Amino acid sequence: MPTDQEKIKTETEETKSAAGNNNRYFEAVGRRKTSVARVRLFSKGDAKITVNEKKAEDYFPTPELMSIIEDPLKKMKLLGKFKVLVKISGGGVKSQAEALRHGIARALVEFNADFRKRMKKAGFLIRDPRMKERRKFGLKKARKAAQWRKR
Repeated sequence: MPTDQEKIKTETEETKSAAGNNNRYFEAVGRRKTSVARVRLFSKGDAKITVNEKKAEDYFPTPELMSIIEDPLKKMKLLGKFKVLVKISGGGVKSQAEALRHGIARALVEFNADFRKRMKKAGFLIRDPRMKERRKFGLKKARKAAQWRKR
Protein backbone atom coordinates (compact mmCIF):
# COMPACT_ATOMS: atom_id res chain seq x y z
CA MET A 1 0.00 0.00 0.00
CA PRO A 2 1.53 3.37 -0.97
CA THR A 3 2.31 5.88 1.74
CA ASP A 4 0.89 9.40 1.82
CA GLN A 5 4.13 10.88 0.48
CA GLU A 6 4.18 8.42 -2.43
CA LYS A 7 0.55 9.32 -3.23
CA ILE A 8 1.38 13.04 -3.22
CA LYS A 9 4.46 12.44 -5.37
CA THR A 10 2.53 10.42 -7.98
CA GLU A 11 -0.29 12.99 -7.93
CA THR A 12 2.10 15.85 -8.65
CA GLU A 13 3.78 13.80 -11.38
CA GLU A 14 0.38 13.15 -12.96
CA THR A 15 -0.38 16.86 -12.91
CA LYS A 16 2.98 17.74 -14.47
CA SER A 17 2.75 15.07 -17.14
CA ALA A 18 -0.88 15.92 -17.93
CA ALA A 19 -0.37 19.65 -18.22
CA GLY A 20 3.27 20.22 -19.12
CA ASN A 21 6.07 21.20 -16.77
CA ASN A 22 5.77 24.98 -16.38
CA ASN A 23 2.06 25.41 -16.84
CA ARG A 24 0.13 27.72 -14.54
CA TYR A 25 -3.19 26.55 -13.17
CA PHE A 26 -6.01 27.86 -11.00
CA GLU A 27 -7.19 25.54 -8.26
CA ALA A 28 -10.43 25.46 -6.28
CA VAL A 29 -12.58 23.06 -4.28
CA GLY A 30 -16.27 22.62 -5.00
CA ARG A 31 -18.70 20.94 -2.63
CA ARG A 32 -22.31 19.78 -2.53
CA LYS A 33 -23.85 17.53 0.11
CA THR A 34 -21.09 14.98 0.75
CA SER A 35 -19.37 15.36 -2.63
CA VAL A 36 -16.02 17.12 -2.89
CA ALA A 37 -14.38 18.10 -6.19
CA ARG A 38 -10.79 19.36 -6.44
CA VAL A 39 -10.59 21.33 -9.68
CA ARG A 40 -7.55 22.59 -11.58
CA LEU A 41 -7.97 24.87 -14.60
CA PHE A 42 -4.98 24.95 -16.92
CA SER A 43 -4.82 27.87 -19.30
CA LYS A 44 -2.63 25.98 -21.78
CA GLY A 45 -3.14 22.55 -23.26
CA ASP A 46 -5.91 20.78 -25.09
CA ALA A 47 -9.32 21.92 -23.92
CA LYS A 48 -10.86 18.85 -22.31
CA ILE A 49 -12.32 17.90 -18.95
CA THR A 50 -10.78 14.93 -17.14
CA VAL A 51 -12.54 13.52 -14.06
CA ASN A 52 -10.69 10.93 -11.95
CA GLU A 53 -8.44 10.18 -14.96
CA LYS A 54 -11.42 9.49 -17.24
CA LYS A 55 -13.01 11.65 -19.90
CA ALA A 56 -15.90 13.69 -18.51
CA GLU A 57 -18.25 12.13 -21.12
CA ASP A 58 -17.45 8.67 -19.71
CA TYR A 59 -17.73 9.70 -16.06
CA PHE A 60 -20.94 11.74 -16.53
CA PRO A 61 -22.78 9.81 -19.27
CA THR A 62 -25.99 11.85 -19.57
CA PRO A 63 -26.27 15.16 -21.45
CA GLU A 64 -27.96 16.72 -18.39
CA LEU A 65 -24.92 16.04 -16.19
CA MET A 66 -22.54 17.26 -18.89
CA SER A 67 -24.48 20.52 -19.23
CA ILE A 68 -24.35 20.98 -15.43
CA ILE A 69 -20.55 20.76 -15.37
CA GLU A 70 -20.10 22.96 -18.45
CA ASP A 71 -22.50 25.70 -17.28
CA PRO A 72 -19.88 28.04 -15.69
CA LEU A 73 -17.62 27.81 -18.76
CA LYS A 74 -20.57 28.43 -21.10
CA LYS A 75 -21.75 31.37 -18.99
CA MET A 76 -18.36 33.08 -19.31
CA LYS A 77 -17.97 31.99 -22.99
CA LEU A 78 -14.78 30.06 -22.12
CA LEU A 79 -15.81 26.57 -23.19
CA GLY A 80 -12.85 25.10 -25.04
CA LYS A 81 -10.30 27.55 -23.58
CA PHE A 82 -9.23 25.59 -20.47
CA LYS A 83 -8.01 22.12 -19.68
CA VAL A 84 -9.80 20.94 -16.53
CA LEU A 85 -8.38 18.22 -14.25
CA VAL A 86 -10.67 17.02 -11.46
CA LYS A 87 -10.39 14.65 -8.49
CA ILE A 88 -13.86 13.97 -7.15
CA SER A 89 -15.21 11.80 -4.35
CA GLY A 90 -18.30 11.16 -2.23
CA GLY A 91 -22.00 11.44 -2.90
CA GLY A 92 -23.95 10.43 -5.97
CA VAL A 93 -23.43 11.26 -9.62
CA LYS A 94 -25.66 14.36 -9.70
CA SER A 95 -24.18 15.65 -6.45
CA GLN A 96 -20.68 15.16 -7.90
CA ALA A 97 -21.65 17.04 -11.06
CA GLU A 98 -22.93 19.98 -9.03
CA ALA A 99 -19.83 19.93 -6.81
CA LEU A 100 -17.75 20.04 -9.99
CA ARG A 101 -19.78 23.00 -11.27
CA HIS A 102 -19.14 24.79 -7.95
CA GLY A 103 -15.40 24.06 -8.19
CA ILE A 104 -15.11 25.24 -11.80
CA ALA A 105 -16.96 28.45 -10.94
CA ARG A 106 -14.65 29.12 -7.98
CA ALA A 107 -11.56 28.46 -10.11
CA LEU A 108 -12.84 30.84 -12.81
CA VAL A 109 -13.31 33.55 -10.16
CA GLU A 110 -9.71 32.93 -9.09
CA PHE A 111 -8.69 33.28 -12.75
CA ASN A 112 -10.55 36.58 -13.13
CA ALA A 113 -12.21 38.34 -10.17
CA ASP A 114 -14.54 40.22 -12.56
CA PHE A 115 -16.42 36.95 -13.19
CA ARG A 116 -17.62 36.84 -9.57
CA LYS A 117 -20.73 38.99 -10.03
CA ARG A 118 -22.07 36.98 -12.99
CA MET A 119 -21.24 33.64 -11.35
CA LYS A 120 -22.94 34.63 -8.12
CA LYS A 121 -26.04 35.86 -9.96
CA ALA A 122 -26.24 32.53 -11.83
CA GLY A 123 -26.01 30.68 -8.48
CA PHE A 124 -22.79 28.82 -9.26
CA LEU A 125 -20.88 30.05 -6.19
CA ILE A 126 -23.42 28.86 -3.62
CA ARG A 127 -22.56 25.64 -1.81
CA ASP A 128 -25.63 23.45 -1.34
CA PRO A 129 -25.30 22.38 2.31
CA ARG A 130 -28.24 19.94 2.49
CA MET A 131 -27.13 16.62 3.91
CA LYS A 132 -28.79 13.62 5.46
CA GLU A 133 -29.48 14.28 9.12
CA ARG A 134 -27.86 11.93 11.63
CA ARG A 135 -29.90 9.34 13.52
CA LYS A 136 -30.73 10.31 17.11
CA PHE A 137 -30.68 7.97 20.09
CA GLY A 138 -34.09 6.48 20.88
CA LEU A 139 -35.53 7.15 17.43
CA LYS A 140 -35.89 4.87 14.43
CA LYS A 141 -34.47 7.44 11.99
CA ALA A 142 -33.37 11.08 12.34
CA ARG A 143 -36.84 12.23 13.43
CA LYS A 144 -39.10 9.18 13.17
CA ALA A 145 -40.14 7.89 16.59
CA ALA A 146 -41.84 4.62 17.45
CA GLN A 147 -45.65 4.78 17.22
CA TRP A 148 -47.20 5.89 20.52
CA ARG A 149 -49.91 3.71 22.04
CA LYS A 150 -52.21 4.66 24.88
CA ARG A 151 -52.93 1.03 25.92
